[in-house]
Amino acid sequence: MLLASMFVASVVAQTRPRARDLGVPFDGKPGQFNAITDVKGVEVGYTTLISGEGDKAVRTGVTAILPQGKDFAGRLFAGWHTLNGNGEMTGTTWIEESGALGSPVLITNTHSVGIVRDAVIEWGAKKHQGGGYSGDFSLPVVAETWDGFLNDINGFHVKKEDVFNALDSARSGPLAEGNVGGGTGMIAHGFKAGTGTASRVLDARFGGYTVGVLVQANYGARQLFTVAGVPVGREIKDLQIKRGEQTAANSSKKVGEGDGSIIVILATDAPLLPHQLKRIAQRISLGIANVGGRGENSSGDIFLAFSTANAAEIGKNEGLAQIQMLPNDQINMLFWATAQATEEAIVNALVAAETMTGYKGNTVYALPHDRLKAALKKYNRLEEPKK
Repeated sequence: MLLASMFVASVVAQTRPRARDLGVPFDGKPGQFNAITDVKGVEVGYTTLISGEGDKAVRTGVTAILPQGKDFAGRLFAGWHTLNGNGEMTGTTWIEESGALGSPVLITNTHSVGIVRDAVIEWGAKKHQGGGYSGDFSLPVVAETWDGFLNDINGFHVKKEDVFNALDSARSGPLAEGNVGGGTGMIAHGFKAGTGTASRVLDARFGGYTVGVLVQANYGARQLFTVAGVPVGREIKDLQIKRGEQTAANSSKKVGEGDGSIIVILATDAPLLPHQLKRIAQRISLGIANVGGRGENSSGDIFLAFSTANAAEIGKNEGLAQIQMLPNDQINMLFWATAQATEEAIVNALVAAETMTGYKGNTVYALPHDRLKAALKKYNRLEEPKK
């Protein structure tokens, strides 16, 4: 039984194994933490809300990504892309127009976008003593996925203090995954999912740049679920989403057949311009496709990519900015890294997540590690975990 609790998790030891720990093979070289925080200056914080049962079950939270820490008040080049638009990410109109990101990035549940948006503005106003209107300050980026199967989403349980906690707790270093932050009540490919992260470091001959990804995974059909090329969703056909007694009699709709959404935030230290970052954001779709996402009609698949390079030059108020840019002919390895990190971040979210019973007794089961390993072994894809 879940006991009533509310806790904040950010840079904590990962209590569940990650995908690589189980022997899942991935292409590419990860960074030190295999996380978005491998990009220098990026900080992540969570508020995780778990309390109550039945129709009062709270299974939700907030994830905060600070592109250059709590004291950064400048701009970074950015670009965004939507694979399917049945979702929300505020602030993207100004990003498209200006080519820059000037706020933290928050992720929560669908019905909490408004309060999270207002709270991050208030947090910034108190911290930086902001005065008049600013497109960067006044139009923050807040994204969502729907957690109403496990969470009392219409109870509006996320409060502004929860947003402040997520922002104030943000740190660099290793990150918790699975049932944490905005990903607390999320489902992917019919299994419990949520928050996941991964990174890639390019070889020196390609610039040695780092790409880090954080996902809030809440999408996808079971029969399409693929790990390292193995059709895991077809190998594990049971452990289907279970409706509680309070909801089973009132609904015949199946859950998990492509319903839901996925938000992906990508950071890199490669010197890219906004149009290049939009191209990077588009390649996030390929990593999702590798796991089995198809951008279904009801899915909000929205992605944001930003670069930590050129920050000092973007912030100049006079004179010419001396901007560095990676030539387009040298961008392919970043495309590869983007797809690789996205794929691994999604699998990490699924591996880390634990079985959860929530709203009206609805239950979503965790991906069983032993059966995942058995499926990989069957297709000769299981690797000996690296020590």
